[in-house]
Amino acid sequence: MATEQDIRRALASLSGPDGQPLGASPALGIAINGGKVYLTITADPARAAAFEPSRKAAEEAVKKLPGVEAVLVMLTGERPQGASPGPKAQAATQKAGVPGIKHIIAVASGKGGVGKSTTSVNLALALAGQGLKVGILDADIYGPSLPKLFALKSKPQVLEGRILKPLEAFGLKVMSIGFLIEDEAAVIWRGPMVMSALQQMLREVAWGDLDVLVVDMPPGTGDAQLTMAQAVPLAGAVIVSTPQDLALIDARRGIAMFKRVDVPILGLVENMSYFLCPECGHRSDIFGHGGARHEAERLGIPFLGEVPLELDIRERSDAGLPVVATAPDTPYAARYRAIAEAVKQQLEGGGAPRRSAPKIVIE
Repeated sequence: MATEQDIRRALASLSGPDGQPLGASPALGIAINGGKVYLTITADPARAAAFEPSRKAAEEAVKKLPGVEAVLVMLTGERPQGASPGPKAQAATQKAGVPGIKHIIAVASGKGGVGKSTTSVNLALALAGQGLKVGILDADIYGPSLPKLFALKSKPQVLEGRILKPLEAFGLKVMSIGFLIEDEAAVIWRGPMVMSALQQMLREVAWGDLDVLVVDMPPGTGDAQLTMAQAVPLAGAVIVSTPQDLALIDARRGIAMFKRVDVPILGLVENMSYFLCPECGHRSDIFGHGGARHEAERLGIPFLGEVPLELDIRERSDAGLPVVATAPDTPYAARYRAIAEAVKQQLEGGGAPRRSAPKIVIE
């Protein structure tokens, strides 16, 4: 297996964005996972296009090292501190999101473990069931879930240059970093690498013409959320929470973050809202009940609906057989369809208008 020192030696003859040899430049980031090598090169956005030949040269140089099976070299833009964007950069900021995609919506949560990915998948399928062309992007770089939820194990096909063909499942176009790494591999990447990977999965994938791209966000309010808000004009965000106060505290943070970056809130979903015993039919409010509805009323945002804690949803999700696609006549699938209908009405009615990507300032 190639080491970081081997890689830096291989890149010593190339010039980095700062004029130093690339192998010794602080602009170079390196991550190694077995025989796979991931590199990021941080460059001023104004010079990114000019540096593309160097990116390709770096990729070819590392490919030649013994033990290297695959190389991914990503350019990540970073303006020098204190510099103002030039006219071209300002124009790029105002561009629409991804060509061919009408609406991009984020499904987010303030914390993990609330069923956000299951909600994302079933929401996407329910939107597709209403006649829309839908894709879904797994933006959780550290913990991708879509390969499991769709039982997909194939690698995306490279079409032309660096453009990837998304996989397909139940009529959806699907992309995840999980398709590009080993199942149990740990992704240990710094912020710039995460942001660059997200940009590539948005813009270097052959999505085609879509009415909606559903983005399954990682939990929290970090680099991935800021990257999405800055990179594309999000049509809105769906927030998923369980009913208890602990989860709602984090959901409030997520809502506040999206509002701060001028992303409309399409609504709040209360997941694991209650449990019905399959034997006796007794209802148990394991995590409390109604907390998300009350929170939505308090914040003045739409409440999209309740989804129960249900064994059938969990079993089908674990098997890669989402309930909306494989058990459409169940009341649980109907819950997701109602949520999708509420989201669709907002998108079509202009309740969550498309807008230019906001400028993000971190204080």
